[in-house]
Amino acid sequence: MLKLTKEKKAAMDRLSTPEGTISALAIDQRGALKKMIKALDVEPTAQQIEDFKELVSCELTPYASSILLDPEYGLPAAKARHKDAGLLLAYEKTGYDAATPGRLPDLLADWSVLHLKEQGADAIKFLLYYDVDEDPEINHQKHVFTERLGSECAAENIPFYLELLSYDATNSDNSSLEYAKVKPRKVNKMMEEFSKPQYKVDVLKVEVPVNMNFVEGFATGETAYTKAEAAQFFLEQSQATELPFIFLSAGVSAELFQETLRFAKDAGSTFNGVLCGRATWKNGVKPFIESGEAAGREWLETEGRENIEGLNAVIKQTANSWHDKVQVID
Repeated sequence: MLKLTKEKKAAMDRLSTPEGTISALAIDQRGALKKMIKALDVEPTAQQIEDFKELVSCELTPYASSILLDPEYGLPAAKARHKDAGLLLAYEKTGYDAATPGRLPDLLADWSVLHLKEQGADAIKFLLYYDVDEDPEINHQKHVFTERLGSECAAENIPFYLELLSYDATNSDNSSLEYAKVKPRKVNKMMEEFSKPQYKVDVLKVEVPVNMNFVEGFATGETAYTKAEAAQFFLEQSQATELPFIFLSAGVSAELFQETLRFAKDAGSTFNGVLCGRATWKNGVKPFIESGEAAGREWLETEGRENIEGLNAVIKQTANSWHDKVQVID
């Protein structure tokens, strides 16, 4: 069971619904958001990125328990959020150096946990790429790095949300059938590792353990798992950790993400909510960039709101309360 100080518990409450589930909106994307804008044949500016994040925050945080932002472009959006929405701030540099083996992590050079907390953060989020089968020396560096992060968050008495993204160092195509076959073990072993107490993680933000596009009944072509096998992987994921954990949307459609949460619930998953990004707002980028703020706002007020309210309804039916996984200490 996770032990939380009273201050950490209060911060966790600010990020969650009263029932203890997390229905958080993620728009800490930097490189990915720039790519979306470039795909429209527009060279993104810092102002455009700031303005879009601020608009998303303003329009959608009334329906979210919290929002995840980055301090590079997201601080105006943090100020624009609804008064009842908690704030997570990202601490990692976006992307990784593809020329260097290991997808090694790095921090934003101008920030510390203390400075992020001073900006109003209720929790710190860090993204770590991890392959359980990679060179042990590379993974040792990631272990030690995460221990430092956990200690820094513990010193500031602020929750540490660790986002884990699996990969295969020998296969760059995470969308392939070959990767789908090895993904469950990689995701679940990774969760087991970073649930160890030396990392001082409070919440794990993780992928679902399968690629739903290769699950029998969801797949349009080849399959990697039967429904029963996929369900077993979801159950094993919950058994891999005693920590609260939430799912990321990984850029899939809003509809598929909602179906995935229902599947997870039916499989016996004890997940505690979501930190959902592109599945909620990505289709709003095009009207905002091509037609301006009013068009972007209209999309967010209609389709964006529909996406997040639909997701909230599914979370209420499927997510478990993290209250059952914590103990408050003095």
